[in-house]
Amino acid sequence: MKNLSYLITGIFMLTSLYSYSQIETPMPSPLATLQQKVGLTDVEITYSRPGKKDRVIFGELVPFNEMWRTGANASTKLKFSEDVTFGGEEVPAGEYALYFIPAKGDSDWTVIVNKNIENWGIGDYKEEEDLVRFKIKPKKMCITAETMTFEFSTFTSTGANLAFYWENTMLTIPIRVNTDETVMAAIDRVMGEPSAGDYRKAAVYYQENDKDMEKALEWITKAVEMKPKAFWYLYNKADILNDLGKKKEAKAAATQSMEMAKAREEGDYGYIKRNEKLLEKIKKG
Repeated sequence: MKNLSYLITGIFMLTSLYSYSQIETPMPSPLATLQQKVGLTDVEITYSRPGKKDRVIFGELVPFNEMWRTGANASTKLKFSEDVTFGGEEVPAGEYALYFIPAKGDSDWTVIVNKNIENWGIGDYKEEEDLVRFKIKPKKMCITAETMTFEFSTFTSTGANLAFYWENTMLTIPIRVNTDETVMAAIDRVMGEPSAGDYRKAAVYYQENDKDMEKALEWITKAVEMKPKAFWYLYNKADILNDLGKKKEAKAAATQSMEMAKAREEGDYGYIKRNEKLLEKIKKG
């Protein structure tokens, strides 16, 4: 029994010493995950973020015309929830490794989307596992990016840009998504028994994407009929009428929407100002 007690005590002491020896320090190239909804597609990029630290990056730390894992540590990972067009190339839904081949001056960089996400860096990289390769022209920045950075920018309903910054170099890679196909399928599916909100969403989507404006007017009119107190629906109708060149009807609808917004004690959601701007737009023609 005494020997068992000694054994337990010894194990406890070793465990305690081991736990106290675990010193955590900041990573020199911290891991980052950036998630973004582009249209209706979820896009995610995971990468390690090295710093410049008074070093010359491109041409020295990162050689020209050689494969680069696009960051530090493991290769950068890029994930799409749906099929997209990335840099002009078709990329199916899934997760991929992202590599760059930097070039000197204003020569095009090579962007590589590789199907093997298990590689650490470029040690086991195989060109036959590439999904696509394409060229992107770099841009020189007038400021210095100390830390390597990815960000999403320039959003539309059908895409965005993935921007890369480090040192004085920027790359911008366009992402295009199948928003229109997805939304049109949803509209076809839902419009058999739509709600007022469905009519409004469908009408506004048609307006914003230059589709059948008479159909958009038909749908927003039905939405207003179903929710006559929704002055924000009436604003959408006025805006669509104006786009159709029906200035008189647009002015009447915008004026009515604004008066309804003014009368709402709980707040106007900003539609007084919106209608004022729309009426000015109608007036200018």
